[in-house]
Amino acid sequence: MTSRSSKATARPSSEARAVARTQTLIQGTGGIGTVRKTTLPGGLRIVTETLPSVRSATFGIWAHVGSRDETRALNGATHYLEHLLFKGTARRSALDISAALDAVGGEMNAFTAKEYTCYYARVLDTDLPLAIDVVCDMLTGSLILEEDVDVERGAILEEIAMTEDDPGDCVHDLFAHTMFGDNALGRPVLGTVDTVNALTADRIRRFYKKHYDPTHLVVACAGNVDHAKVVRQVRAAFEKAGALKDPAARPIAPRDGRRTIRASGKVELLGRKTEQAHVVLGMPGLARSDDRRWAMGVLNTALGGGMSSRLFQEVREKRGLAYSVYSYTSGFADCGLFGVYAGCRPSQVHDVLRICRDELDHVARNGLSDDEIARAIGQLRGSTVLGLEDTGALMNRIGKSELCWGEQMSVDDMLAKIAAVTPDEVRSVARDILGQRPSLSVIGPLKDKQAARLHDAVA
Repeated sequence: MTSRSSKATARPSSEARAVARTQTLIQGTGGIGTVRKTTLPGGLRIVTETLPSVRSATFGIWAHVGSRDETRALNGATHYLEHLLFKGTARRSALDISAALDAVGGEMNAFTAKEYTCYYARVLDTDLPLAIDVVCDMLTGSLILEEDVDVERGAILEEIAMTEDDPGDCVHDLFAHTMFGDNALGRPVLGTVDTVNALTADRIRRFYKKHYDPTHLVVACAGNVDHAKVVRQVRAAFEKAGALKDPAARPIAPRDGRRTIRASGKVELLGRKTEQAHVVLGMPGLARSDDRRWAMGVLNTALGGGMSSRLFQEVREKRGLAYSVYSYTSGFADCGLFGVYAGCRPSQVHDVLRICRDELDHVARNGLSDDEIARAIGQLRGSTVLGLEDTGALMNRIGKSELCWGEQMSVDDMLAKIAAVTPDEVRSVARDILGQRPSLSVIGPLKDKQAARLHDAVA
């Protein structure tokens, strides 16, 4: 095994010790956390939410890179790199990284999406300095050794195989391809067997150096934390690694997108010998910055967001045609998706699709009732708050907000936005979104005659 030599550390210059800029973005009162932000010389942003009433803290680093930033040949590189940052640095082996957090009962993980990547650790508040040191070391000092690339290739190929063995998961990748085609948004985050096998250590190292500059990173920390201490510890870790090289560097702006072309009326079928047929019927949605997203959230909740939703009642409760049926939205920088998922027996797939299409068409033409909208607003407000009851969710909220919007919104402001949605706004967005011609993705053992009829669902 290649030895991991120690790295010499340069003493930070007086220029690198330039003054950081700190702002209080949300003043906490009545149990609401105070959110502060510091931008270091070198372009690194640090955002914290302080909640003195808890005994835990979650520390994360968000990178402004996702599978959307890959070429066709590099498909899967972002996710591959996510794995490799856990494999060792000049200071720690892979075992050292995992053992450090295990020894204090901490949790450590990462995830890759189409427009960002996040690495995080959740620990007791007293162990936060350890979490900061380990995660910062991973992000700034990864070795990306060729032997680690070769070993991890096998694990990633197994992860791809595991996803393909779960058609209820795989159908969403198929739907992205159906809607966006063979471009970065339409390709799978994990990559394919061919692209993962073709990636080399040298190509991944170049990708790492390009996208993990401090100007592309946001540090987020939530829980029983002291903002000034977090800033000092993060700054010391990045300076020790020599990562804050240019004091004049500024953070990059939130992603503005590329106006991706989306499909209309397209059908894709992936034949598999499964017990169920898995379907996603959907159409273009809203970009994450669209002001109508609050009304879209209410519409989505009423259509397929719970047991009282229209789709759940019509497909499962009244007819028993599916166990799992729901709707969802995905927002990107410049576009979005709205989809309806259902898993059912292959013989029932056309009945399920007909009911779903009828409900979407009915709501597009006639809207939802005032009672449905009021119930959806209440459900959405409650789920928003309940979903932010742990420090991990709070870290995700402030980190993603800074990276994707460049601003923070308090929970009270979010609840006010949801409560302010009017029936007319919901009906308007229903006409705009649900009135479009849908596309369809299906995975299952459909026979030729069944497959030929799938186009009826998008006609």
